[in-house]
Amino acid sequence: MELLKETLKSISSPDEVAKEEAKKRLDNLAKPIGSLGQLEEIVIKMAGITGNIYNKIDKKNIVVMCADNGVVEEGVSACPQVFTMILTENMTKGFTGVSVLSKMTNTDLTIVDIGLKEDIENPKVLNKKINCGTKNFTKGPSMTYDEAVKAIEVGIEVGDNLFKEGYDILGTGELGIGNTTTSAAVLSAFTGFGPEITSGKGAGLTEEQYESKKNAINQGLRLNKPNKKDPIDVISKVGGFDIAGMCGVFLSAAKNRKPIVIDGFISSAAALSAVKFNPLVKEYIFPSHLSKEPGAIYMMKELGLKPMLNLEMRLGEGSGCPLAFQVMDAALCIMDEMVTFEEASINSKVLVDIR
Repeated sequence: MELLKETLKSISSPDEVAKEEAKKRLDNLAKPIGSLGQLEEIVIKMAGITGNIYNKIDKKNIVVMCADNGVVEEGVSACPQVFTMILTENMTKGFTGVSVLSKMTNTDLTIVDIGLKEDIENPKVLNKKINCGTKNFTKGPSMTYDEAVKAIEVGIEVGDNLFKEGYDILGTGELGIGNTTTSAAVLSAFTGFGPEITSGKGAGLTEEQYESKKNAINQGLRLNKPNKKDPIDVISKVGGFDIAGMCGVFLSAAKNRKPIVIDGFISSAAALSAVKFNPLVKEYIFPSHLSKEPGAIYMMKELGLKPMLNLEMRLGEGSGCPLAFQVMDAALCIMDEMVTFEEASINSKVLVDIR
């Protein structure tokens, strides 16, 4: 618990002076004022994070938290639980979606076993197992309160170590059959929305399976009564080890004043949990895309953040992060390479700020 407490105390506000200086330069670039929209917002937010007007994200890493979920017993997923282990192995071989996209964008992967049901003997997987999967939250809490704290602190440690190694930015990803159910339950716990709003058909469910999923979420919430004012309580009662671990990575980024990217629905649940710990965490987070999961839009509304892309993706794994890195690279390149009106010998007095 000490690492978590220390981390929360270390999170500070963004540099407002740097943000204002970045905005001034953007407004003086040779273009209609504000015409690059979200790209300009990215530049300004990055300035607030680092305190520098000019920034680069040369060294990138996506942290993938792998864990199994006991609620799968309730028929909430079309995929058998063994798929979590198979996909983890395939990720180490470079076969999965995030593996391919990461290679394309020169991004490293950190694959973490934070709660796989079985042990995995693979040097490419970091063994930080808290337990062999969570419990079925329709019968009791997913994990103990202490396990939730330990899983969050695993995420903090992983993030801290990667930043010490010189990474400029992290992405968040996961593997875990049943984790759209736990993520929807977390969103419901924080917002009070029912599973008919927060949950969807995940990797692909029949109508009958979807009903089982909604019933499981309702049952878990009624039985466990998670306290929305305590993110640890919410995670421990209806969350997953993957969500807890990613939550810790978000907290680490904020503590270290580094940018971090949300992938999709499941990592949004982790981001939301982190922001519930400390609202300032939001100032360090960049959402990559709007997941196809129905609850994703409510995640973004609750976070008060706007995704860069809407590609109707729902893969997970961290697959949206490499795409976001490219958008961010483009934004930062504009700040570096575009000239001002004065440098381009253009009279800017005719322009109107329409924002």
